[in-house]
Amino acid sequence: MKNRGCRTSQFLPNKKHEKRSKTKKKENLGKKQKDKGEFSSGDRNGGVSYVDRISELPDGILVSILSCLLLKEAAATSVLSRRWRDLWASTMNLNFEDEKNSRDFKEVKPNIQHRKRRSFVSLVDRAVQQHTGPLIERFRACFFLDRRFARSIDGWIEFAMKKRVQILELEFSAANVKDNYTFSHELLGLETGSTRKDLHSGIPSLRSSGCSIGFKSLKVLNLRHVNVAGEVLEYLLMNCPVERVSVVAAKNLVDIRVVSPSIAWKYLAIENCPDLKTIEICNADIVSFTYIGVAINLLLSNVPLLAEVSITELEIESNNFFDSITVSVELPFTQLSCYLSQLKYLTMDISEAVYNQDYVFPILANLKYLELTCEPHYVSALRYLTSFMKASPYLQKLVLKMNIITSWLEEMGIGKTDMEEIVTTEQMETVAKCPHHELKVIEIVGYRARRFAAKHVMLLLKNAVALEKLVIDPVRHQSRGPSMVKEDIDEEMKARNHAMKHLKKIVPSTVNFVCL
Repeated sequence: MKNRGCRTSQFLPNKKHEKRSKTKKKENLGKKQKDKGEFSSGDRNGGVSYVDRISELPDGILVSILSCLLLKEAAATSVLSRRWRDLWASTMNLNFEDEKNSRDFKEVKPNIQHRKRRSFVSLVDRAVQQHTGPLIERFRACFFLDRRFARSIDGWIEFAMKKRVQILELEFSAANVKDNYTFSHELLGLETGSTRKDLHSGIPSLRSSGCSIGFKSLKVLNLRHVNVAGEVLEYLLMNCPVERVSVVAAKNLVDIRVVSPSIAWKYLAIENCPDLKTIEICNADIVSFTYIGVAINLLLSNVPLLAEVSITELEIESNNFFDSITVSVELPFTQLSCYLSQLKYLTMDISEAVYNQDYVFPILANLKYLELTCEPHYVSALRYLTSFMKASPYLQKLVLKMNIITSWLEEMGIGKTDMEEIVTTEQMETVAKCPHHELKVIEIVGYRARRFAAKHVMLLLKNAVALEKLVIDPVRHQSRGPSMVKEDIDEEMKARNHAMKHLKKIVPSTVNFVCL
């Protein structure tokens, strides 16, 4: 019998079996590595393994990283590994803004709009229920919501307060301000109809138990299309360490009265609140004040730190043109008269202001930054510009926003040729010369390819004798967005070409000319 000897091959796997075995081992190893945060580059790179050091960081650091992302992006990290599965639920930044559904929201049918609203509310509800972290820094909900969703919104606010929120932003949009969501008195433990006397009497500053104690950490409050009573707003200002408050389109806000030297509040912005009559601020360390709306009774007393003011006074419209109440700079200047000399930053919209040649502008002795929005096709805009420059001897930067409504002028029967002559050379020459020796930077925003726009620039170049930089920006940033039409883009391109052709050549060589 032939001795075949010992065949070692029978103890070794064949190539097919060997391949399956290696694959299985790699799969098992891959699972272990994934859970540990380790990854292999495979045989192609010599079987080198890489360790995911990020996953080895403490939970607190990882949660801080996730808090820098949008909530959807943070939640997407849950599929990375078991280590990341639940970390997103502890994120401290809850930012709910559905840009995709917001883009075409107003163009779709009402039933689809309602479906989108319900979808957004359900998304926020689920995220709030699943959140496991002890604290949140920011809670922001931005969508087309109104009072029909009050129950859910109340729940979001209660959740945010329990988590000791620092930044609370409710930015809604209702078809009518009457349908706005209302910030409830009950959320603060106040009875509906509480008076200012109640706020300053025996009512505890905040409930010691329950959710409202979370407002003890509130630093920023932004409310858009949220009806909030003056009493509620004052209560928050006087009982929370809130520093910034912004209220836009609140229907039932009639008056705001804050008289307290102890509050941390620094910034106040009130915009388009149709029922507002009075704002009174006394004994406060407010630094910045912004108001957009019709003329109101503005009372300021003992506000020594006020340095930044933005005023846009809107015209009160009437069916009868002659009954309309005109706008001027005199009223806000009178209301701010005791504090004009300490202002460093001033922003005003003078588009609808009627120029009074007999009015003497007060001196703005400390003003360093001036931003004006005007309609440059009227000679009054040039006169206003001259008056402001005379009144601001130490101005260092001027931003001029041009509100050129070409389509409106054409609808009024004013053609392009007429438009060019609205501000004539003779009128421009009648504007007094006012050489300015401190102005270093001029920025023209919303520039258009029109001669009257160029005339504004020429006037400024003639008077700004110490100018170092001129910036021409044809973009109207407030209207920039996905709905921007081709005509706007074409207007911007024409404006750039016009500026390069007609302005650059007249700018002195010592001035840095920038066309964005």
